[in-house]
Amino acid sequence: MTTKKAKLVLEDGRVFDGERFGADVEAIGEVVFNTAMSGYQEILTDPSYRGQMICMTYPLIGNTGINPEDVESRDLFAAGFIIRNLSVVPSSWRSRLTLDEYLKQHNVPGITEIDTRALTRHLRDHGSKMGVIADADQDTQELIAKVRTYPAMLGKDLVKDISVDKDYVWSEGSWTLDHGYPKYTGKNSPRRGGKTYKVVALDFGIKWNILRLLADSGCQVTVVPADTSAEQVLALEPDGVFLSNGPGDPEPVVYGVDTVKHLLGKKPMFGICLGHQILGLALGGKTYKLKFGHHGANQPVKDALTGRVEITSQNHNFAVDIASLGGDIYPTHTNLNDETNEGFAHKKLPVFSVQYHPEASPGPHDSSYLFDRFVRMMAANEPVVDADGHPTQSEERDSA
Repeated sequence: MTTKKAKLVLEDGRVFDGERFGADVEAIGEVVFNTAMSGYQEILTDPSYRGQMICMTYPLIGNTGINPEDVESRDLFAAGFIIRNLSVVPSSWRSRLTLDEYLKQHNVPGITEIDTRALTRHLRDHGSKMGVIADADQDTQELIAKVRTYPAMLGKDLVKDISVDKDYVWSEGSWTLDHGYPKYTGKNSPRRGGKTYKVVALDFGIKWNILRLLADSGCQVTVVPADTSAEQVLALEPDGVFLSNGPGDPEPVVYGVDTVKHLLGKKPMFGICLGHQILGLALGGKTYKLKFGHHGANQPVKDALTGRVEITSQNHNFAVDIASLGGDIYPTHTNLNDETNEGFAHKKLPVFSVQYHPEASPGPHDSSYLFDRFVRMMAANEPVVDADGHPTQSEERDSA
């Protein structure tokens, strides 16, 4: 692989020299760091990274290559990829492409051979910054000026660019070594001994593993565009509504907030990530931008309903101000690193949500029980907490 000198220039003037890989194009985006040690393919295809350039803190990236099964959406949504060392020879029986080839296919630039530790510390100390990946010989001051005039993520609606444009039905379950991804029908549903629940999923940038775990839980899922109205959702006669993850600032997604407002009290709802934030806004709360966000597969979260601590996968730059919500809301999950809210439930309505990613991909499976919590909530059509914040459901989890 031939090398070409490149640089990452941040809006505050900090410059990191390196080498190009992937597409030989210039790209601008918000630079964030991700602390996961593996799963770069799932990270790159997470729609929540729309408009962002990802710096991986783990130093060796590309060693397992790219395979067609470990994608989390229909495209690669990251604006750029920033790493320390690029492995140009993958070592995995599932690999079909190198990381370099994959980025070229999707016209996404990467930069390697930079000091990712220094970049991560800079972002940690000064917050997420807009940045540009460009050729080394380009004028630095011109690049700084270009980045500073580029629209920031705050106040920008990124959902409208990535949501699907028409409904579709999802029937694929979780991957197994022997059979790959199973296709569920009414006859082979994993909950064929009990009721199958119809779920409408609002696609704000949904990850496929969320849909797989819903299917594993016995849900028949219809995915609809983010701007689908409450009337259109109700016309599908669902047993419950799912609010998906997605990119950027939740406040500009006014159509999603409006839909959720009109669904409150009419159908049980479960939200993840951006869906959690949109639900918070629909309930009259506020959201705010974090200094550098949570991105990685190792964030500790405490579940107040069980007292257990989960290690979670996360990807968000905004959070719900739990103090802005009224007394009918019970905070169910808290981040143990910075004490930000990671989940809440309504005391009177069958509604709950979490800020993190219980579907992982990549990450641990500690939180997958939440999909069963959603199913039990639909079955009972009652809140998951009572007026005193006590759980109304009994939790059954695998010992693993």
